[in-house]
Amino acid sequence: MRGRVCLVTGASSGIGRETARGLVRMGARVILVARDRSRGEAARAEIAREPGGGQAELLVADLSSQRALVELAAAVRRTHPRLHVLIHNAAIIPRQREVTVDGLEMQFAVNHMAPFLLTRLLLPLLRASAPARIVVTASQVEARGQIAWEDLQSERNYTPLGAYFQSKLANVLFTYELARRLTGTGVTANCLHPGVIDTNLLCDYLGQRRAVGRLLNRLRYPGPAEGARTTLRLASDPALEGVSGRYFRPEGEALSSPASRDPQAQRRLWQVSEELIRVPLDLADPLDPIA
Repeated sequence: MRGRVCLVTGASSGIGRETARGLVRMGARVILVARDRSRGEAARAEIAREPGGGQAELLVADLSSQRALVELAAAVRRTHPRLHVLIHNAAIIPRQREVTVDGLEMQFAVNHMAPFLLTRLLLPLLRASAPARIVVTASQVEARGQIAWEDLQSERNYTPLGAYFQSKLANVLFTYELARRLTGTGVTANCLHPGVIDTNLLCDYLGQRRAVGRLLNRLRYPGPAEGARTTLRLASDPALEGVSGRYFRPEGEALSSPASRDPQAQRRLWQVSEELIRVPLDLADPLDPIA
């Protein structure tokens, strides 16, 4: 990974932080993206001390804001002529329904629309850097998800886990459609279930970080370093060069849910997501559907 530039969202803690750490140990130059500057800088400073010859830098962005995503992509393009790996790791589970500045339900915005829009914005850079990889952290709970086409923003019915399951199914649908549209570009897209991992995500959702953390530890759920292994494999394994449109688990490539493999749903979600972009973009669309 020496000489390769990687971007990791949600990099201030959990799997994202360990993914960034692993990439730096491999010699990569890693852009950590975090919402909170102090937590992000603490992670960057710690990771920068890792052996391996890599480098770590921080960019701060609120992934719930489409304007912030535009500014994030612009900052990456200003400072980096190449981007070889884009890792979408950030995710949230608010206990109450929240709405972003763009009028979208918060989970749908952060967990799905942020990867969708940031990919669109950084795709020219990725294509110029090919071979390049896009890695999306999904979850096995995508199999429990349903896309509420008539209520995508959960205005009529919001449950935290229901919205989360929907967003994880959206991750897989997005990855498969993206991979199809990237055919022949030298850029691949794959998604993964990292395993059931002891991270802040579930603890924050339940609002009892210490108690839940102790429970997960007693149940021997692996920690973030173990959870990052599949992500790191998809980002760096030479054997996966050119492999695209696949779903992986810690034990290897796997079959995702039947709902996620529906081409019609993949195309429909892509189109709906395009319509939900609320900021003016100059995107000469390099991802028109391939006949």
